[in-house]
Amino acid sequence: MMAAIGAAENNAKVLLIDKGNKLGRKLAISGGGRCNVTNRLPIDEIIRHIPGNGRFLYGAFSVFNNEDIIRFFENLGIELKEEDHGRMFPVSNRAQSVVDALLNQLDHLGVKIKVNSSVQEILFSDHRVQGVVLATGEKISCTSVVVATGGKSVPQTGSTGDGFPWAIAAGHTISELFPTEVPITSSEDFIKEKTLQGLSLRDVALTVLNPKGKPLITHQMDMIFTHFGISGPAVLRCSQFVVKAQKKWKLDEVTMSLDALPEQKLEDLHRDLLKIMKEESKKAVKNAFKGILPERYLLFLLERSGIEPGELCASISGERLRSFAEICKQFRFKVNGTLSLEKAFVTGGGVSVKEIEPKTMASKLMPGLYFSGEVLDIYGYTGGYNITSALVTGRLAGINAAQSSI
Repeated sequence: MMAAIGAAENNAKVLLIDKGNKLGRKLAISGGGRCNVTNRLPIDEIIRHIPGNGRFLYGAFSVFNNEDIIRFFENLGIELKEEDHGRMFPVSNRAQSVVDALLNQLDHLGVKIKVNSSVQEILFSDHRVQGVVLATGEKISCTSVVVATGGKSVPQTGSTGDGFPWAIAAGHTISELFPTEVPITSSEDFIKEKTLQGLSLRDVALTVLNPKGKPLITHQMDMIFTHFGISGPAVLRCSQFVVKAQKKWKLDEVTMSLDALPEQKLEDLHRDLLKIMKEESKKAVKNAFKGILPERYLLFLLERSGIEPGELCASISGERLRSFAEICKQFRFKVNGTLSLEKAFVTGGGVSVKEIEPKTMASKLMPGLYFSGEVLDIYGYTGGYNITSALVTGRLAGINAAQSSI
């Protein structure tokens, strides 16, 4: 939709083809149905939140950026508000209002829309784009094509990887696809036995470790234990690093470390626990330590440290207390992968950005061909970063596709 609007504003005759029965299905469910249209953090911060080739977007942002996205939607009558971490939402809290604004603009600009129409292939001849062929066999001639098909995640919205074979046919390289922003799986006994299932932990630091035990990435956010592993914001952000570690070191399992009290240093925590033990020596340890951690997690870590929750504080050895303090700060467990790409919020991998012009989204290999959004090998964290990438690359692809077809 963004590409079609950009092209139509530049006086191109635009046909938007979608295999689904309506436009904007993925947009309508984004941001929990509220549509996190962009993020207001500075450009450098946004790039940092797009670990998958985010730096490629510096060129695009020099032409059209997150502040331009905000102005674009406000000009369409969508009032926006800023929430935590720079996330921008419509004041209406309705993703559909954003979709409707785009549909109205397409209509206003006279863009022709063809739904329920699958594209079978893009036609190339004399080393340039000549048109597309629909699944029905109908041929449509054109001089420019923008591929905005998405990746392979959330396939129920229509993003089933259709654009990748077309890119390959044009000579493009596809970086291996993998799930990102996806829950992580584990076969640890405490997961299989559902010991912590449904337990949420607030503002914890979750780390992915390399085979030598050194941190690859740490995210401090919320998380939840599930029947298959772990999920929640911190987990989603760590997921791509689990996948990459497995691939890089050929690992069946990756070690993760959970710090339940990231604001407190180990020595300070140990000292505080010792103080409580002395002051509450006649209390059961589970009662003395109440409130330090959520109860289920406290009992779990006590048992892991060899401490019976009902034991009196006076009977706990210094060694076991030290072990408990350490596990609060560094509970290590193994994970064995993630849920499937279809269950992921974002697709990692895609059309190699080395083969794309960074300020126009034009193919360097096939004149008249443009790519935008998640079909490209660009992937970020959730929080408005992927949608920012999609809107920016879509707009540039549309504008430049129009200009090259004149």
